[in-house]
Order: sequence, then C-alpha cells, then structure tokens
Amino acid sequence: MGWSMTRTVRNHVTIPADAAAVWGRVVDPEGINDEMRPWMTMSMPIEASGLTLESVPLGRPVGRAWLRLFGLIPFDFDHVTIVELEPGRRFLERSTMLSMRLWEHERTLTPVAGGTQVSDRVTFRPRLPVPGLAAVLASVVDAFFKHRHRRLKKYFTE
Repeated sequence: MGWSMTRTVRNHVTIPADAAAVWGRVVDPEGINDEMRPWMTMSMPIEASGLTLESVPLGRPVGRAWLRLFGLIPFDFDHVTIVELEPGRRFLERSTMLSMRLWEHERTLTPVAGGTQVSDRVTFRPRLPVPGLAAVLASVVDAFFKHRHRRLKKYFTE
C-alpha cells in the first residue's frame, strides 16, 4: 500500500498586491508558465483555445496540457479538469496525469494585511508501484511550489 498512498502538500505565501491583480496573474497562461520557469512550462490544451478559466466547463476535461522540462522536453501531461471555481478567489483542478492517478491542485487567494495570501494544496497519487515514491514526490512538489511562490512574489515586487 505504501506506493499508492495519496500525499498532500500545502504551501502559502503573501503577495504584496491586491487579490484582483494576483488572480489575473495566476490564471493567465503566461503567469502560470512564469511561475514554473526555468524548471518547466506547461502548454495549454488546444481544446482550450479561446477559453478563460471562468469559461471552462466545470467537471469536464478541457484537454491535454503538456509539461515540458526546461520549457523544451515533454515529460508528462495533465488532463486538465476544473471541478470548482470561485472567480477571483479559488479554483480546484482534479485531473489525471501520465505519472499520476490523481492530481488535485487547489489555489485560494485571501486578502490579508499587506496584500493577498496565496494558498496551494496539492494532493496526488502516483501511478508507479515504487515503494517510497510518494514521499520523494511530496518533497519535489513541495520544493516546486515554494519555487512557484518565490517567482510569483518576485513578479509583484519588481
């Protein structure tokens, strides 16, 4: 059972900007990719062309988003499915990936003194039956979201 355990990682950061500005950045494809760089980028599904997060049909896969190592080498894909949305405040993505039986990313924006708190909760379950893999991946996901938060904060402080 150890290999199939579901893991959850939580990260928070305060961004020195109002929630509307932060929301506009975190749902924009360029903003998403800027957070991930230089380690990876994510293509938007072809089927999502012309859609915004607010116009995506909830609970239905939007299409396949390719993850590219260093922005160049495809290494995984995400069948993007937004299941809950509170525009300007919160989204919940519940998808499958080539590497994950479950990938759930919830991002919440909360106005606080000095700006906006961005909270990410990522719950995942890897596909591969490798003992200890979930624990290693939890460390990687944690470090990656800390990196994303540093990049997002830097965008609003430069």
